[in-house]
Amino acid sequence: MLSRRSDIPLDRDGLSRFLPWLVAFMVYLAALALAGTLVLNTLAARWDRDVSGTLTVQIPPGAGPRDDDERLRATLALFRDLPGVAYAEPLDQGRLMALLEPWLGGMEATADLPLPQLIDVSLTSDAKLDVAALSRRLAAAVPGATIDDHSIWLARLVRMVRAVEALAGAILVLIGASTVGTVVFTTRTGLAVHQEAIEVLHLTGAQDAYIARQFASRAMALGLRGGVAGLALAVPTLLGIGFLSARLEAGLLPQLTLFAEHWLALAALPLAAALIAMLTARYTVMRTLARML
Repeated sequence: MLSRRSDIPLDRDGLSRFLPWLVAFMVYLAALALAGTLVLNTLAARWDRDVSGTLTVQIPPGAGPRDDDERLRATLALFRDLPGVAYAEPLDQGRLMALLEPWLGGMEATADLPLPQLIDVSLTSDAKLDVAALSRRLAAAVPGATIDDHSIWLARLVRMVRAVEALAGAILVLIGASTVGTVVFTTRTGLAVHQEAIEVLHLTGAQDAYIARQFASRAMALGLRGGVAGLALAVPTLLGIGFLSARLEAGLLPQLTLFAEHWLALAALPLAAALIAMLTARYTVMRTLARML
């Protein structure tokens, strides 16, 4: 279709020169929105996989080292005897320091801080724990100890991610609608400019479908050209965003990574833009010619 001979001098249209640039801009925005959606979806799935079915128990410092050890043993005994608990292990001091380092600095900055003891609790897949009742039981056995149920904040976080994904999807729909409107305007202008040539083709026996193919071929070629240009601009932008996020302090932001399947989805955007342009141009020509004749 890209190399089909045209009986209408569409290459001479001034508006056709602007269509690739408009499509490039729209594909650029669509690539950014789609990449953001894919990254957020991956992060939500990773958080759900890593955090779902886990609890964190926090034990504040007691009267001294011996009291801290007794409170830790009592908490571990409570959780290890519970049905539905796969394991309950305390976090060692080195791991706790690694978690706090992005916010508080190195060991010297936290040496004098009264840090709580943390216990990582993993639940079985069929566990049905009443966290509220368990929290009251824990507070009675170890005063001041608390349970952090990750499922609560994870559900809120996933809802926020889904809302952002829905917004990005709406942006993609608006970009697609803008592309359709641009192609419709360009095609109708081309029909008006080449009305005499179209009438001559009709007199020689050309059908509406034949004339529509002329415009559809041109729109597809221009859409593909603009889509490739827009994707070529989006790729360094996405790589630059990923590079900047990787240079930030570890732990402050999640790693923004695009995988092979994500790049394949982005690579399909120019083809989608070309297909939309082709179908839109064909539909517009067929509808317009049906009204003219």
